[in-house]
Amino acid sequence: MRFAKMNGAGNDFIILNNREEHLDHRLFPTIAKILCHRRLSIGADGLMVVERSDKGADFRMLFYNSDGSEGEMCGNGARCICRYGFEKGLAGDVQRVETPSGIVTGRRIDRRNYRIRLTDPTLIRLDSPLEAQGKQWACSYVELGNPGLPHLVVPLPGLADKSMDDLRDLGRSLRWHSSLPKGANVNFCDVVGPDRVVELTFERGVEDFTFACGTGTGAVVLALTLLGRVSGRDVEVSVPGGTLSVTVDRDGQKATALWLTGPTNFVCEGEVLDEELILP
Repeated sequence: MRFAKMNGAGNDFIILNNREEHLDHRLFPTIAKILCHRRLSIGADGLMVVERSDKGADFRMLFYNSDGSEGEMCGNGARCICRYGFEKGLAGDVQRVETPSGIVTGRRIDRRNYRIRLTDPTLIRLDSPLEAQGKQWACSYVELGNPGLPHLVVPLPGLADKSMDDLRDLGRSLRWHSSLPKGANVNFCDVVGPDRVVELTFERGVEDFTFACGTGTGAVVLALTLLGRVSGRDVEVSVPGGTLSVTVDRDGQKATALWLTGPTNFVCEGEVLDEELILP
């Protein structure tokens, strides 16, 4: 079984081309859990599977978190898989990728940088405070795509000076909050300058902080734009794995499109030899 390893701003993925491997879809959760384990196998935040599209896209992307759960979409993963599709001859300079939550359009900027249109926001609640650890936290709730990928946006002054260890319990509490039927990715953020934001995301399915979350970054800039705290044009977001840029297209107070731009890294390609992975 052949694989590729890529990352986008430190958000890393294993890619399988099932147009060539012809694996049973029922195997993918197990494959994800085994191959994504960082100490026992290749290691990654998630598994992406390339399939043929039946909706007119260049190809279809299936996404599985490192715990084996299926994800609706992944922004940094989509940027990586757009580059994969271009370099493997599955698409041209513009890529149309079918995902479980809708069609994602990507564009090659140069060899490493790609810009994608994230799936559109389908639910926005800007004033949704939640209680955790005996305190009320100001939050916005955003879902992208259909079915919606759930995100909490949690402003946290001084975020750049806080460590992941300091925030891990709070991230876990909010991610599993009883008021959120699907749970949520928890995006802590702080505006540190004109159109400059620091962000840290506790991701559902990984159940820990990751170096970046593309859809989370889109949700953060969307909420901050609608709250009037950033302009929504080429907003620079610093995450532990690098820097991403988001633009929000608007019609008045309504967001009409979210654009995510950032780097990709093609790490390696090879053959899976993991002896713990026994497939029929």
